[in-house]
Amino acid sequence: MALSGSVPRHPIFDIMAGVERQIRSIEFPGELIFLGTGTSVGVPAIGCACATCTSENPRNKRTRCSVALGLPEGNLLIDTTPDMRLQLLREGIGVIHSVLYTHEHADHLFGLDDVRLFPFYLGHPLPVYCEEHVERRIRHSFDYAFSDHPIHAGGVPSVDIRRVTTEEFDILGARCTPLRLLHGRFDVLGFRFGNVAYCTDTSAIPEASMEKLQGLDVLILDALRDRPHPTHLALEESVALAEKLRPKQTYFTHMCHELEHEATGAQLPSGMELAYDGLRVPLT
Repeated sequence: MALSGSVPRHPIFDIMAGVERQIRSIEFPGELIFLGTGTSVGVPAIGCACATCTSENPRNKRTRCSVALGLPEGNLLIDTTPDMRLQLLREGIGVIHSVLYTHEHADHLFGLDDVRLFPFYLGHPLPVYCEEHVERRIRHSFDYAFSDHPIHAGGVPSVDIRRVTTEEFDILGARCTPLRLLHGRFDVLGFRFGNVAYCTDTSAIPEASMEKLQGLDVLILDALRDRPHPTHLALEESVALAEKLRPKQTYFTHMCHELEHEATGAQLPSGMELAYDGLRVPLT
């Protein structure tokens, strides 16, 4: 794994080293938290009056898709959604130690500016792990964070970009196996940690990645809606994949308002459930 575009240590970190940090944070070692389980527009969708969007069931309230993992050496955030700030506040997560990206689409990336506080808590730039094309998008969309003439400390997200490929690597004391997934015409990554795998935003899983998804305790899988979609798995396709892979438990995520939580869940086979924002599962 190559280091790409490291950020020089800013003097503000030395100043902050002498300041007592009072960080309010709920610890969650050995757990995976579903921060968001919704599609790119979230549920409820703006302006929609359907039964799901107007439901009072909290499990029909879906923010943009993301998870957090409590690993041996810290908290890992997978993707920085536009809802990231509210997701972390809701779950009481005060510190993120590293970020890992599945891909560069706006609903998975554009909350990056809100990581600005974490470098102050950590005392160094926030490590961000991603593929080369994701790094290009970050540097383009958040160019102000990489300027030769930055504004005041704390005014931009201070990140240390670390390049990943499909090769296994260690992160926060855990072994991560990247999984190549197809998201329509886009290449994205899923990830396996131990016997838990996270595969959002996929329309197809190549055979090489299917082989790496054997023997799972938990499979987390994209399931956008009942109808086919060009860049996402439909629920029926996701169920078929889960039946082929046979994990002990499957949770579906990245769901739009066409999948009402209770009604859809009642139709699923045993060992398969719709995930929901705030759901916690053990890492095994």
